[in-house]
Amino acid sequence: MNLDLQHKNALVCGSTQGIGRATAIELAQMGATVTLLARNEAALKTVLGTLATDHGQQHDYLVADFSQPVQVGQTVQDYLSQTQKIFHILINNTGGPPGGPIADATLEAFMAAYQMHLACNHVLAQAMIPGMKEASFGRIINVISTSVKQPINGLGVSNTTRGAVANWSKTLANEIGQFGITVNNVLPGFTETERLFSIIRNRAEKTGKTEQEVADAMKLTTPAHRFAQPEEVANAIAFLAAPAAGYINGINVPVDGGRTKSL
Repeated sequence: MNLDLQHKNALVCGSTQGIGRATAIELAQMGATVTLLARNEAALKTVLGTLATDHGQQHDYLVADFSQPVQVGQTVQDYLSQTQKIFHILINNTGGPPGGPIADATLEAFMAAYQMHLACNHVLAQAMIPGMKEASFGRIINVISTSVKQPINGLGVSNTTRGAVANWSKTLANEIGQFGITVNNVLPGFTETERLFSIIRNRAEKTGKTEQEVADAMKLTTPAHRFAQPEEVANAIAFLAAPAAGYINGINVPVDGGRTKSL
């Protein structure tokens, strides 16, 4: 099985913590040259220092705020112009919007979520696709949520936005598959990230239960009876990025311990 990513360049978004950080580490171990993208420069420098360089890679980072998709797109376009680099792998990943019932959601909340997820994914893909076509190799992998298959109670804005990203992804996969570019979605279930801990805290506050009680109840909804580690989600992302996954295109891959009820 060809899992070798030597001579491949990867842009990993939201890569200072959680799934994004774990993905950057895994891709570097597989031989990819990784460019990190997030808004916290100090955290980016810290992660940069943890990336493997066994294959002579010279990793890099870019600073941009996903609430500003025009800035994100311009930052990457400027980088591509300055370095003449082609990115073979794009990992679209950023934190989810605040929770709450959809009936209570403000228009501003929807617009902010679409900016951070759909709009940023789109401008980044547009920047990368020409180089991927030139290389006849491309992997666009979107880290979304199992809510694409089964909406999650209390995450109204997130459910809506994630569904839009999934449909954008499938449409893009249909359009550019002929160029050797695949577009897939990884759908994490409950994963031990700051996002999950925030959800647990909010549920505890609203229900009067302890955080441990909330966490235990959430674990029981998963056949595995535990939360995922970020590295377990990163493994699925890394496989989809590899040459071995070249004929896997336009799909959703849940990494949720079996929690999602639908196939």
